[in-house]
Amino acid sequence: MSKVALVTGGSRGIGAAISVALKNAGYTVAANYAGNDEAARKFTEETGIKTYKWSVADYDACAAGIAQVEAELGPVAVLVNNAGITRDSMFHKMTRDQWKEVIDTNLSGLFNMTHPVWSGMRDRKFGRIINISSINGQKGQAGQANYSAAKAGDLGFTKALAQEGARAGITVNAICPGYIATEMVMAVPEKVRESIIAQIPTGRLGEPEEIARCVVFLASDDAGFVTGSTITANGGQYFV
Repeated sequence: MSKVALVTGGSRGIGAAISVALKNAGYTVAANYAGNDEAARKFTEETGIKTYKWSVADYDACAAGIAQVEAELGPVAVLVNNAGITRDSMFHKMTRDQWKEVIDTNLSGLFNMTHPVWSGMRDRKFGRIINISSINGQKGQAGQANYSAAKAGDLGFTKALAQEGARAGITVNAICPGYIATEMVMAVPEKVRESIIAQIPTGRLGEPEEIARCVVFLASDDAGFVTGSTITANGGQYFV
């Protein structure tokens, strides 16, 4: 019986690439999404991966959604906390709602999703938690005080939880993508995109599949001695 992997934000962008890569690696995949029903329907039709709708910002919705996934597919062995939003604004113009929405999804969402699966992973003496942070959680970014704070918090969460999970056979790791050729990035004006690429030593945007391959490794048995770590995948734009 294949292990169950649950990917939040798993029907679009980087999340979709992660879901497909995990399926191709032999996992039974559940892809969570928050709101785009049409994209989720199309994703399931094209990949055969089941999608489940709830907001990671809502703890009760996460607990109920995870319970449904486990009832239908089996216990979650791999959790990929990928879901994230942006509400960009220079700080002097940022509203409380813009701050709260990003923190609730991008940081509290990790607690909301991980907490309900943690006890089961401890009992089974196996688990893989993989948190998708960001280059901007490492270096900061003007206009993204909310996003950078949340993504930096994801790294602290990863390091602390890794210490708790290690003796229970649970690894907790993070990936910090740089600028990836997702629908969102490709939608920015060409001149802005060119200015971004000019800052990347490899001279190109990353591909979602490149992040997905990092996830597949961290989810594997081969990565059992890797925990509390951050894979920085940004084409050399920022070193840590």
